[in-house]
Amino acid sequence: MTPAAFDLFTIGHSNHSIERFLELARGAGITAIADVRSTPASRRYPWFSQARLAPRLAAEGIAYVPLGEALGGRPRDPRLYREDGVADYAAMARTEEFRAGLDRVHEGARRYRVCLMCAEREPLDCHRCLLVARALAEQGFAVGHVLADATIEPHAQTEERLLALAGAPVDLFADRDQRLAAAYARRAGAAAYRRVEKPLTTAAKAAT
Repeated sequence: MTPAAFDLFTIGHSNHSIERFLELARGAGITAIADVRSTPASRRYPWFSQARLAPRLAAEGIAYVPLGEALGGRPRDPRLYREDGVADYAAMARTEEFRAGLDRVHEGARRYRVCLMCAEREPLDCHRCLLVARALAEQGFAVGHVLADATIEPHAQTEERLLALAGAPVDLFADRDQRLAAAYARRAGAAAYRRVEKPLTTAAKAAT
């Protein structure tokens, strides 16, 4: 499908050079990057840190907006984590902050060809797909995932891959929507950020 078939896009910066990243963006006709990383920085690939990326994009005529506070995959609220420490995408999607972030994407999409950016190369390994793009697709957006080879994969096709990865359904009587929801939940449990508990100090241990 051509870029014109999509309302907005997602991309993972992965280990791309900045030149390759810009090539992928231009190929999809992207005019704005919405950075959905909770921490918009990269030690390994510093050209994707906000301080360097934003002006480079501006020089190419591409707008940049950080949306990690609202749409990031590492929530600050401890209530948005499951008991096993994994970020709870279902709970995050219900927050006012998340819905406000989606509203900002809606507004931006009226003026720009918006692309949600995170770090992971594979959409199914990233909250930009499993959480944010899912919510936007449910609201009627035609979402395309820009892959490393410059292919643009429709979100519906990504969901088909997700179902294939999930394998045979446990409940043989479940319909497609139920199987897809279960596949999302399973994948999120494996791909979502896991909070690491800090070890208690000696004083804290003594107080318990």
